[in-house]
Amino acid sequence: MDSAGTALDDRLPSDRLLRATAAQWSAALVWTSADGTIVGANPGFARLAGIPLDALIGRPLPGLLDFGGRDWQAVWDGAQENDHPPPGTAALRVPRRDPVPVDLHWQHLTDGDDVLLLCEMRDFEERERAEAVARLQQNVLELVAAGRSLKQVLDFLCRQVEACAPEVACSVMLRDDENRMRVAAAPSLPVVYANAIDGLAIGPDVGCCGSAMSRGEAVMSVDIAEDPRWAPYREVPLAHGLAACWSNPIKGRDARMLGSFALYYRERRPAAPFHRRLVEACVHLCALAIEHDRARAEINRLAYFDTLTGLPNRQLLADRATAALALAGRTRQPVTLMFLDIDRFKTVNDSLGHAVGDRLLVEVATRLERLFIEGDTLARLGGDEFVALLPGCDAAHASLLAERVLATLSVPLTVADLTLTPTASIGIAVHPDDGMDFDTLLRQADAAMYRAKQAGRNRCHFFRRDMNEQAVRRLEMEAALREALDRQEAGCPDDEAPFELHYQPQVRLKPHCLHRVEALIRWTHPRWGAVSPVEFVPLAEECGLIDRLDSWVLQTSVAQLGRWRAAGVPVPGLAVNVSAVRFARGDLPDQVRAALAANGIPANDLTLEITERLMMTEEVGVHDALDALHALGVTLSIDDFGTGYSSLSYLKRFPVGELKIDRSFVKELDIDAANRPLVRAIIQIGEALGLTVVAEGVEREAQHLMLEAEGCAIGQGYRFARPMPAAALADWLRGEGKHWVECPADACFSI
Repeated sequence: MDSAGTALDDRLPSDRLLRATAAQWSAALVWTSADGTIVGANPGFARLAGIPLDALIGRPLPGLLDFGGRDWQAVWDGAQENDHPPPGTAALRVPRRDPVPVDLHWQHLTDGDDVLLLCEMRDFEERERAEAVARLQQNVLELVAAGRSLKQVLDFLCRQVEACAPEVACSVMLRDDENRMRVAAAPSLPVVYANAIDGLAIGPDVGCCGSAMSRGEAVMSVDIAEDPRWAPYREVPLAHGLAACWSNPIKGRDARMLGSFALYYRERRPAAPFHRRLVEACVHLCALAIEHDRARAEINRLAYFDTLTGLPNRQLLADRATAALALAGRTRQPVTLMFLDIDRFKTVNDSLGHAVGDRLLVEVATRLERLFIEGDTLARLGGDEFVALLPGCDAAHASLLAERVLATLSVPLTVADLTLTPTASIGIAVHPDDGMDFDTLLRQADAAMYRAKQAGRNRCHFFRRDMNEQAVRRLEMEAALREALDRQEAGCPDDEAPFELHYQPQVRLKPHCLHRVEALIRWTHPRWGAVSPVEFVPLAEECGLIDRLDSWVLQTSVAQLGRWRAAGVPVPGLAVNVSAVRFARGDLPDQVRAALAANGIPANDLTLEITERLMMTEEVGVHDALDALHALGVTLSIDDFGTGYSSLSYLKRFPVGELKIDRSFVKELDIDAANRPLVRAIIQIGEALGLTVVAEGVEREAQHLMLEAEGCAIGQGYRFARPMPAAALADWLRGEGKHWVECPADACFSI
């Protein structure tokens, strides 16, 4: 008998792997020569025949097997010729026992001149066990394919194994993210024991399961009472009659540890061969079920949860809202929808970058989650929009909750060494008064949130019917704005053009002369009449049309300046408003250069008015565009200075040439004494930094005189002239405004 524990004749190959395979093969194997003499056998055959291995070599196989009347020569010939196949069944004569029915499988082998016959045999019980394992695999795979939960699949698996081998109790443990064991299935283990091992840290000396997961290999405890790995834990299993355990690690396709599959015995013993076959199949089935469950969970997460914050997304919110509203219809309970939008979030994104914006969103989500109770749903719709579904919450409780939300959000936080104080605008709609379905409630809550923003932000508004009318008007206006731009760009006749530019003079206060004109867009709608820029310009920014609008204004106004000059109309220069969005494309300097060249306009005769928000951005492309425009010779003016994110640092960093005092400061300059120091300060800042200062919204003589006295260089407003179409401006310069161009030649220049 060789070292592998297999009796082999010298005529057999001596390859080590072959010997190990033969020794560990689950079925009985026997090799015979042409005359039926046994030349080799494995332990499985020795156990089945009840004869020691070394006593089998040299014995005739026909003496051990009853082939049902067929002689050995017929069996030998049939194995070689296949015309008369050898018998598939026989009876094995076992000493002192009844013959054992067996299944036979034959294989003809040749090695040079040597010819052998290999017979693989299994008793009928072994066959039934093999079929049981196959059925187990098929049944478990069907459950996985049917989408049953992981707990159901693993519990079924354990019960099936216990049915095949009643002498064992099964468990499946999973490894959690904290490297601890969690009981996934243990239908026959004592509950006290299952609770005792649930949550234990995985380690090399933590019973069989913890050790198997730690080492990545099977661990056998023939006697739990004597195994040192069980020392701290043996009391509970022994008290409940568990004497031995065999645990195998469950690994994923990437060799990552998923858990363990274990068999427990109520007597001290090793694992039987059949148990090993069962466990081998079960470990693979567990790995498949676990990975399938995790893949399904990941798909579900991607489909129903926001990837940044982990909150439910719009789809899951809609599903839960539909269910909550259906229940509310039967119970007559209120359901509240709270729509929350972070104030000025776009400014944070544009100025500090998307990474900071993402961290702010995560912090906001974390703060909000703490405010809602079980049964509520807090979802992120996208961007900076969050929605809370509040079943059973009426308007009074929603108002109190909204106050808590605003207070919680307003606590300062530090992101990237910057202190930010987030605020939010909240809109609330309540079922059934404001809507019967989810889409309607969401639309109403959105309208209420928009009203909260209009009212000054950092506040809560409840939906009112008139808000819905405004929301409808915004949608209608967006569609009309798109149509108007399409018609304008298509080149419709002037008398049918929806857009027109009006020009308002900006005049020097000392000495009095025309400085330039500012181009202001006007829109006339066939049904609504004149639409205020205050209404449609912000809408154009929101719906992505401002880029087209800005481009048309720039091209048209520069071309008009060229026509004035060709006609001898004395317009010294032109100012054009440019949205912050326009700078994001990066082609603005090229467009400006092309427009000036096409119309023969010097670059220093053009001023672009930009907002303070643009100056706060950290985007390199914006900085490059500002530098390129300055290098071209275009003047950059900060519009509405003092109302946004005023900072002296950006006035030094960027090539700004002008400040425009917002009309809100000028409006009551001659009425409210508190405004005068503010205006004076802005003028002094401009003088100190060498910047021209323009005051807009000058309407009364007293305002004019005060600004002149404070040293303001330029004025704009109804005091001097209203905005007017191009032809009317030319008439005005020849008539009523003639005195603004009759000034010393050295005084009339563009800054």
